[in-house]
Amino acid sequence: MVLGPEVRFGRRAVLLAAGGALVGCSPQPEAGDVNLRLATGPAGAVYRRIGGALADHISEQVPGATVTTVPSGASTDNIRMLRAGEVHLGLTSLDALITTDGSAPEGLSAICRLYDSHLHLVVMAGSAIDEFRGLEGRRLSLGARDSGTEFTSLRVLKLGPVDAHGRYLSQAESAAALRDGTIDAMFSLTGVPTPAITELAQRHPIRLIPLDAQADALFTAYPGPYAPAMIHAAAYAGVPATRTVAVPNVLLARNDLPDDLVYAITDTIFTHTGAITSASRDDAEALPEAWQINVRTGISTASVPLHPGAAAWFRDRKR
Repeated sequence: MVLGPEVRFGRRAVLLAAGGALVGCSPQPEAGDVNLRLATGPAGAVYRRIGGALADHISEQVPGATVTTVPSGASTDNIRMLRAGEVHLGLTSLDALITTDGSAPEGLSAICRLYDSHLHLVVMAGSAIDEFRGLEGRRLSLGARDSGTEFTSLRVLKLGPVDAHGRYLSQAESAAALRDGTIDAMFSLTGVPTPAITELAQRHPIRLIPLDAQADALFTAYPGPYAPAMIHAAAYAGVPATRTVAVPNVLLARNDLPDDLVYAITDTIFTHTGAITSASRDDAEALPEAWQINVRTGISTASVPLHPGAAAWFRDRKR
């Protein structure tokens, strides 16, 4: 079912949200209630967790709005669903969103930048693979179909160039296949730490293959969405700090969502994410990615334009 521009949002709810009057209260149903669908990601992925947290947060804090999450393959799948009108909101990595000419897909815009994902290349501790070129001829997971992992890992392999036997597996499926020996390595473009890799490392020794040369190659070939990064030593049990590449993640919206609604969503994300951040600091398994969400980086969506409602919120914030 296509979700068109008939979504409307009560002006009263927007004024309440902008005024910061929502802390600690539950919204009461009112005329103009809206039901929104947010595309997230597959099992074992950070997208699934942070998408669920954002959906709950917006539903609690924005009067009249209810957000339901939609599981998906992740980035590319989310973009497809947004363009088809199957969802209103979706998470995506910035590189999968920007086309080769530097523009964003027609009909979509960004609400904000959320956090950065890091490209993991994971092998079991006893693997003979000790560098990227060791993937030649090996069996590896490229991530779920239509995911950001698939998009970025295929770029990395092409730039290598490395010819490997790729399989399309979700985060959880990849970790299980690596553990069972049915693949030799797995790519994962995700937040740090990510649940599937965390659980694997807690039960079986693993290693991360450095990707610093691949970070440089991506940055040179596709300027804009890539930056060198480090997966820190405390991220996974027994795994030292490892150089890799980082890619920002953004929250997308259809352009036909009302400006006032997107304004209220943007306000909620940046005014009330302290609740998510506080929970994350108390529980390492909660949402450490939420620590990265802040106004300073939130506006940085590269060549992807902000939705007019989000742009208005950031302008008001500067006043």
